Amino acid sequence: MMNVFVAADNIISPLGADSKTNFDRLLKGDSGISRQPEGYFAAAIPGEFKQQGYTKFEQLLISSITDALSGTKISLLNSRTAFIVSTTKGNIALMEQGQTEKLRPLQLYATADKVGEYFSAVSRPVVVSNACISGLLALLIGQRMIRSGQYDHAVVCGADELTQFVLSGFQSFQAVSDAPCKPFDANRKGITLGEGAATVVLTKDTSLLPEGEVICLGEGASSNDANHISGPSRTGEELSGAITKAIRQSGLQPQDIGFVSAHGTATLYNDEMEAKAFHLSGLQDVPVNSLKGYYGHTLGAAGLIEAIIGMHSMLAGVVIPTAGFESSGVSVPLMLSSQLAQKPMKHYLKTTSGFGGCNAAMVFSKVKL
Repeated sequence: MMNVFVAADNIISPLGADSKTNFDRLLKGDSGISRQPEGYFAAAIPGEFKQQGYTKFEQLLISSITDALSGTKISLLNSRTAFIVSTTKGNIALMEQGQTEKLRPLQLYATADKVGEYFSAVSRPVVVSNACISGLLALLIGQRMIRSGQYDHAVVCGADELTQFVLSGFQSFQAVSDAPCKPFDANRKGITLGEGAATVVLTKDTSLLPEGEVICLGEGASSNDANHISGPSRTGEELSGAITKAIRQSGLQPQDIGFVSAHGTATLYNDEMEAKAFHLSGLQDVPVNSLKGYYGHTLGAAGLIEAIIGMHSMLAGVVIPTAGFESSGVSVPLMLSSQLAQKPMKHYLKTTSGFGGCNAAMVFSKVKL
């Protein structure tokens, strides 16, 4: 299989406007979650977004893409560069603002087109909107588009913003915690929402990469458990199937995985399903973490933000602790920790799951050029 590498990345979140700042703050144990003026806890990006003619959602994407591309020679002006946008709700905030007289800004492909026009992108954007696996699935699609021979590079970006619309939806499920979320913990009460944006620039051209250790995308897989529109599988078999396929097709064994970056939403059923999936996949002795206690659940951006932090963790040889974790609240044993751990590694695994029973898993590897 053709190797596809990460040329650059960016994260915009309450913890900072670039990946390094975000990673450094996680190493210090900082969280972006705080109590909002309305009383609920969430990870909200401070400041105002006033760029004329663009919504907050669009500005998040533009800022993230700009920063990621600034350190590379890769351009969206090149017809050999694919453009992929991951989101679940896009400009849904316009509904709250009463700006529904025009349908186009609410259409995901239309706002992706608008962002592409900002960069004069030659390739039409591909929009990935598959619930909470969207970000990771977008990386998998970007890899496949390059491997197809149609493209040499891909700019994969994703964003979602914190809105009352999304909050009320999760509240209707009684799934929102009244305190910062505690993934996999015995006292978890549900999710904490967040907002953010992220970009990963992919390439097959090693001459565009820095010397030394770089990230190579391993294999990935997706599945659907078809259990319930909002409830995950009770067995974890379907996520386990995606995990096992990703690891095996990468030519690895479970013991080769340095750590697992889980979806870890801190809801009763998600965490239990993931724990069972990891156990079925032979990962019970591999460190597992969730980053939701730092970023909240950022929906379409989650898979990208968490994948990027995983890449930086692997390069640094550390496993970020699971914020809020004290004692296990799942029925099978997992290696969860609230302490930063040093761990040399060559590979890690990222998983995501979402409404409608969708699951995705992908291996990331560290290689030296």
